[in-house]
Amino acid sequence: MEKLPASTGWLWVKQGFGLFRKQPGGMSMLFLGYMFCMLAVSIVPVLGQLLPVILVPVFSVAFVQGCLNIDRGKRVLPSLLISGFRKPAFPVLFGLGVLYIIMAILAIGASTLVDGGVLWQMVTGQLDQEAAKEAILNSNIGMAILTAIALYVPAAMAFCFAAPLIYWQKVSLGKSLFFSFFAVWRSLSAFIVFAATWFAISVVTSQLLAIIFGRSPLMMQLMMPLSMILTIIMHCSFYAAYRQIFGVPVDEGKSVSLDKPND
Repeated sequence: MEKLPASTGWLWVKQGFGLFRKQPGGMSMLFLGYMFCMLAVSIVPVLGQLLPVILVPVFSVAFVQGCLNIDRGKRVLPSLLISGFRKPAFPVLFGLGVLYIIMAILAIGASTLVDGGVLWQMVTGQLDQEAAKEAILNSNIGMAILTAIALYVPAAMAFCFAAPLIYWQKVSLGKSLFFSFFAVWRSLSAFIVFAATWFAISVVTSQLLAIIFGRSPLMMQLMMPLSMILTIIMHCSFYAAYRQIFGVPVDEGKSVSLDKPND
């Protein structure tokens, strides 16, 4: 894994748009199928709140596999949604989702040492709108959020490429987290540019819609499909980053490095 310049982060975003442009219909149908599956899972008794989060790594495989299909000139079909449910990847991907929940709980839970549990109560829905406003004014919630972020960022670095590494490279859960963390760490400046670019795109897009249409129902109706498209392109950008760092998967468990990234 070579150290990449900061400008590579912008290149990944550019490549993400390029991948989506080749098969926008297929990737959009894949995302709509994903949303339907998440809605169905959310109504499962008892586990309905946890399963959608736990299954994120399992379903994320569908999007990177869709991008690989685009690279290979193949069609992106909704049937890719079951890719992550195949053995031997599924148990490891499911374990990755469980670990994700645990790390998020630990990060938010640690913030209770700073603000007395206000952030925790807000995230878990224990405070109504009025109570939340009062609690925010009388607590150190800003520092609590920074604490949670500081603890969560290293975990996010480890989770970044863990799912495709598990699915394509057939590595263990521990190895996937290890390789993902150090892949991000070695090219941290590129990932900072990547994150900053996507943040800027989100802010500029929402602000432009607000300026043109105001805070109207029409703006909200436009934001939904636009947010969906940007989310899909972000998945494509993550694939572009994986492709740059780990190589294009050519067979199960094998990869070939790219000499030059595709624009």
